[in-house]
Amino acid sequence: MGELHHECGVAAIAHLDQEHGPPVAQTPRSPEHAARLIPRMLLDMQNRGQLAAGMTSYHPRRDAILETYKQLGTVAEAFRLNHRAKFESIMRGMDGPAAIGHVRYATCGGDQRSLAQPFERAHGRKSKWFAVAFNGQLTNFQELKEELLAQGDYHLKRDTDTEILMHSISYELQNEGPEIDWVGVFTRLSKRFDGAYNIVLLSATGQLIVARDPLGLRPLCVAREGSLFAAASESVPLSNLGFTRIESLPPGHLAVVDRHSVRVTRFAATPRRAHCFFEWIYFANVASTLDDCSVYLSRARLGRELARMEDVPRDAETIVVPVPDTAKGAADAMGFELNLPSVEGLMRNRYLGRTFIEGTADREAKVRLKYTPLPEVLSGKRVLLVEDSIVRSTTMRALVHEIRRRGGAREIHLRVACPPIIAPCFYGIDMSTRDELIAPQFADLPDGGLSEEAQNRLAQELGADSLRYLPVDAIARSIGLSPNHLCLACVTGRYPTPAGQRLYDLELEGSACHQNGAGGIRAYETPRRVEGTVSGD
Repeated sequence: MGELHHECGVAAIAHLDQEHGPPVAQTPRSPEHAARLIPRMLLDMQNRGQLAAGMTSYHPRRDAILETYKQLGTVAEAFRLNHRAKFESIMRGMDGPAAIGHVRYATCGGDQRSLAQPFERAHGRKSKWFAVAFNGQLTNFQELKEELLAQGDYHLKRDTDTEILMHSISYELQNEGPEIDWVGVFTRLSKRFDGAYNIVLLSATGQLIVARDPLGLRPLCVAREGSLFAAASESVPLSNLGFTRIESLPPGHLAVVDRHSVRVTRFAATPRRAHCFFEWIYFANVASTLDDCSVYLSRARLGRELARMEDVPRDAETIVVPVPDTAKGAADAMGFELNLPSVEGLMRNRYLGRTFIEGTADREAKVRLKYTPLPEVLSGKRVLLVEDSIVRSTTMRALVHEIRRRGGAREIHLRVACPPIIAPCFYGIDMSTRDELIAPQFADLPDGGLSEEAQNRLAQELGADSLRYLPVDAIARSIGLSPNHLCLACVTGRYPTPAGQRLYDLELEGSACHQNGAGGIRAYETPRRVEGTVSGD
């Protein structure tokens, strides 16, 4: 949905002494310039966070062996990409053979620069001096926080799970010698952590650590070619650097990288896989391939699933219109299957700053700023409006109104390439509390879904002529993975980790108390943070 905010993205690069096949196209002219590839990689993941961007580089001959730079704004704003002299000035201070980077979006903690990542933990011993960047959410944040504070004189400056993560790693390093056993460190951490965590860590010894949680909730891609090793939250940053052999880091595995080698090792058992299906539906760049599944092809198959369900009368005045941009693949495939034109009846203003949009209080005013309906395309038409998801519904309600009022559409039939979202996410996507979601307010099926009658009632609420969601079983078919390899918690209410399920059960209890007049007091505390989240539509 256009109002959903993307997750965070992490990136890492390291120059190795030994070549591993032919060089990649973007090989830096010297090892010390490897760090300069990080802003380029982050730019290719701008879709995953627009609030802040940052990086930490390693250089053994610099007084500050680890140097961290981070600023608020987009990648271009943070690194001054449109001002060559200022960009060069920043990069001269950040040069080095290894670096990590991060793009951030968050719904809590505000927009302070101090919350931007990476976080650096300075120490007099190089082996215990590190910087870390994180994508995900520690579902048992509150328990970890209480455990940490019980250890003695720990103090938390930010109250986010990234800080908890940083201190947890520091705690595990206490009894490590100069040669850190990173597998042992992450094995111990995995026994305490519940939730989603992709981690890139850079040590002042020059070691780079890339780790993915045991369920693989968030995507993490790696590649090694020529003299470079790289990792990123999506495949696009790696392919745009020229890597051709890109793989997904297996869940429960980490890569330990230094100037001489890359060692990929399992650090935790993988009881099952639980890849977030929303990556394919919405978050990821349409050109990415995640866990061997193409994002574009998945969205096209979602559109074909919608086409198979279509029962609205079709004539020469019927058109398919995507809500830009993530629904376009589904809309095009749906139109092709139905022999209907898939046309751009809505234009999105891609150059309007996030701050400018968020500074507008009225929802309809935000929609008018962001989208322009084209009456020359929409006027008098029966419109099959394709959207990737509906969360809160406030944006969709305003959008339907604008398409009818300004665009002149005769009929608007909403087609959602996703099942109804009936439960919040506790793994890094801020999909609101259950009470704020629109679908549960209309749910009338035992599994929490919506019957055809309920979907029609919701359509009326949104001002549309009809509404159809995809069934849950269409998701796995479209992505090409077994349902057992996907996290479908937000559309089923069944969570892949104990802490996630516990939080949802408490959410249901809190919702019931609220409905029974308990003044809205909840019997639970959701995790603070979130370093990579989505706020619903």
